[in-house]
Amino acid sequence: MSEEVIHLLLAFAGNLVSSLILVLGIYHHVSKRRDYVFTFLMVASAVFLLCNLLVEVEIDLAFALGLFAIFGIIRYRTDAVPIREMTYLFIVIALAVLNALAPQSNGVMLIALANALVWILTLVLDRLWTIRHMATKVVVYDRVDLLSEGRREELIEDLEQRTGVQIVRIEIGKVDLLRDTAIIKVHFDGDRQPGHFESQGGS
Repeated sequence: MSEEVIHLLLAFAGNLVSSLILVLGIYHHVSKRRDYVFTFLMVASAVFLLCNLLVEVEIDLAFALGLFAIFGIIRYRTDAVPIREMTYLFIVIALAVLNALAPQSNGVMLIALANALVWILTLVLDRLWTIRHMATKVVVYDRVDLLSEGRREELIEDLEQRTGVQIVRIEIGKVDLLRDTAIIKVHFDGDRQPGHFESQGGS
């Protein structure tokens, strides 16, 4: 087995480990979602091999930025992907490009440190700070009797049963006593419950 093949296998293994830490150790552990795990890992591996095997070709920073542009186009030509998942997609691409194209003169330790810094920053922002994307849905509600003082818990419980989401907070708007209806803004965690409503805003 040639030295080039051994180097490629070791570098690929290193990139795969980095991707597993990011995708399984951080993303999946925090979000509990599995539907993007396969995509993230395959994109990371494909981009790494693409960059690594084309390293002899005259490619530069424009090539790396072009990869981001491609996935940016895909973002708007396919079904909507949550912003959080798109962020992780860009991160795995960035790490794959870094691991494949970083000059060997930098040394393995420096590249590993760069990967670790990305892991730590992602973990801090996504888990420790618990930054959430709050989605909003406007609901026309027909049980105005639950709007009275002291029945807020009953109101939220009824809204959760009807909408199927875990509500973070609500805002009561216009109340029509003639029709026994009220306009209520329901705020819920759009990242953890992405399949229910289309987001109409953030908070």
